[in-house]
Amino acid sequence: MDMRRFLYVCVLLFSLGTGYVEAQMPERTEANVEKYKKICRDNIYKEMKGMYREAGGALVYPFLAPGSNQYLDMLWDWDSWLSNVALRQILLENGNDSDRKQAIPYEQGCVLNSLHYGGMDGWIPIWIERNAPTREEMLKKRNPWKSNMHKPTLAQHAAFIVRNMNGDAEWLREDFYTLQAFVAKYLNFHRHKATGLLYWETDEAIGVDNDPSTFYRPHESSGSIFLNALMYKELQAMAYLAECLNMPDISRHFTEEAKTLKANVQEHCWDPRDRFYYSVDLNLLPVEKPDIEGLNPGDLYLHVGQPRNYDCLIQRFSVWSGFMAMWAGIATPEQAAEMVRLHFHDKSSFNAPAGIRTLSPLEKMYNVCASGNPSSWQGPIWINVNYLVFRGLVQYGYKEEARELAEKTVLLLGRDFERFGALHEYYLPDNGEPVLNKGFQNWNFLVLNMIAWLDGKTCVTEF
Repeated sequence: MDMRRFLYVCVLLFSLGTGYVEAQMPERTEANVEKYKKICRDNIYKEMKGMYREAGGALVYPFLAPGSNQYLDMLWDWDSWLSNVALRQILLENGNDSDRKQAIPYEQGCVLNSLHYGGMDGWIPIWIERNAPTREEMLKKRNPWKSNMHKPTLAQHAAFIVRNMNGDAEWLREDFYTLQAFVAKYLNFHRHKATGLLYWETDEAIGVDNDPSTFYRPHESSGSIFLNALMYKELQAMAYLAECLNMPDISRHFTEEAKTLKANVQEHCWDPRDRFYYSVDLNLLPVEKPDIEGLNPGDLYLHVGQPRNYDCLIQRFSVWSGFMAMWAGIATPEQAAEMVRLHFHDKSSFNAPAGIRTLSPLEKMYNVCASGNPSSWQGPIWINVNYLVFRGLVQYGYKEEARELAEKTVLLLGRDFERFGALHEYYLPDNGEPVLNKGFQNWNFLVLNMIAWLDGKTCVTEF
């Protein structure tokens, strides 16, 4: 008996001996799902304006904050984007025209505050605090060419807002060059020449903090499937924005870049053995011509007979972000079918009672303990993960699987509201117990978008 199974049996025997019964997720019945849908709606409608924050200090435009006291005066990159997707669902269901008009400056401010910190070099910070120093002061303490920056969700966020404004992008025109410089920096300075894949500079603030594909890995070595899926959609968003601004040549440029990146991800990140998308290791020594100076004929020169003919190595870590290839529309229909059959349905791996584990428990790195800086992405349930995987399932036509994941999310968050009057940042996979940070709102509110889909109503989606 392995140690993990032994400890489980010990806990079970202790529970039986003391009369203690371990908490479990509510049963996934129609009655329970309906009950917790209502609880989610009532509480989120009541709390949603807690994400509205006024301009001040370094944040010169009003903006959306993730919620909870820890994050109230901070603008975060992909957090504000997904929070905005949830906000639009709330306003669709429980707002009027005046409410929707009121939200626009806060939505646009998320993008404009970030672009306010941009420049010709393209670097934009991942988060901005109200008391943050100027851009110039920030760059005195970091090398913008060797550090991570805002994740490639900025154009997607802008495109989401523009689409909701019926294609009106004029509010963005003045700063569109800065947005182009941001995307160009990724393409020109954070792209591996041999594979054409984007890579993280470091493991700092990558959003999926301790993903073992990047965490404590050598700098510039992680061709992250998470990063590349985001960038593929970012390039599509840039093409859309340029079209809205009557810049067809620029739109065509980004459309071609997106096609190229999609082909590169399919070539290098798809694993035909496991039938899943993985991040790749780019940390390989270069193939070099022999230096024959000082060598005699017949002397051995290492690898000269057959140097490597591959440009990266697949990192076969069962990380949730492989499903991002479905969310982004990169996976072929045949690949998606195998991913769902082999990986989504596997209860020993990703599929948990509370949703999608961020890392399979079959991995030795699996760890669901509470953690901040880094936040724990080595197993716990995050609601943005449940949502993004759900969206991929919907897009590829896997309605039953999407329903299962949406209903699990409803039960998880409805029970959290019922027991604690608030939501948390992440949860234990097997029983849905909250782990950390009571009062976290952010992308948790995306449960409403999932509920709308379950009910056959209009479901607001990201660009």
